[in-house]
Amino acid sequence: MAQPFSTENLSIYYGEFEAVKKINLAFPAQTVTALIGPSGCGKSTFLRSLNRMNDEIAGSSTKGHIWMDGQDLNDPDTDVIKLRQQIGMVWQRPNPFYKSIYNNIAFGPRYRGIKNKKKLDEIVESSLRKAALWDEVKDRLHDSALALSGGQQQRLCIARALSVNPQILLLDEPASALDPVSTGKIEELISELKEELRIVIVTHNMQQAARISDYTAYFYVGNLVEHGETKNIFTNPENQLTQEYIMGRFG
Repeated sequence: MAQPFSTENLSIYYGEFEAVKKINLAFPAQTVTALIGPSGCGKSTFLRSLNRMNDEIAGSSTKGHIWMDGQDLNDPDTDVIKLRQQIGMVWQRPNPFYKSIYNNIAFGPRYRGIKNKKKLDEIVESSLRKAALWDEVKDRLHDSALALSGGQQQRLCIARALSVNPQILLLDEPASALDPVSTGKIEELISELKEELRIVIVTHNMQQAARISDYTAYFYVGNLVEHGETKNIFTNPENQLTQEYIMGRFG
């Protein structure tokens, strides 16, 4: 029986090269799962596959299954636009639209057909509050999003993802380009959001993974080496490769 959100024998190819190899991984509700491993190990490729973003890369192909509430997201008939509303994504570097703060958030709901201004106002405020940004921007909603600081822009991108009520949030090193204060705010936000969402995060920061995740999955050369509760992975890993990576001996 498939989990509500899980992968089954998921492999991802770039041409003939198998970048991710038969991954079986489940993501429980109201948890943060951290994907760790050295650069080039396949963790970001795996993350992008969860909402079919790899479809946009020429020459990529996928085998296996991604299960969500009994549906295989790799089915050719999957509505990918709808899927990406259900499974939101935030990238390593903030990428706000060249629009106002308000219109960044309202873009997704408008695309889904919401035109009523009062309803849009409510969604914008709610999304910014969830992203812990409302108090900082409520008096400048019609200013350019590009005028925000890097940390604020990244929280805006999280708010934009939240505006369409996703069930899952994918984060690809969301704090790697930010200063320590902004990083702390993003981590605090992630801990709050997991009460409503499944969150999957790629991070190179071992301390960050230990602080914010409930589960950790260690990837190495396209393989899932070890997966379990974060406290166990970091204090008593079962695999020697995991232990060496966490202790900083390579990667």
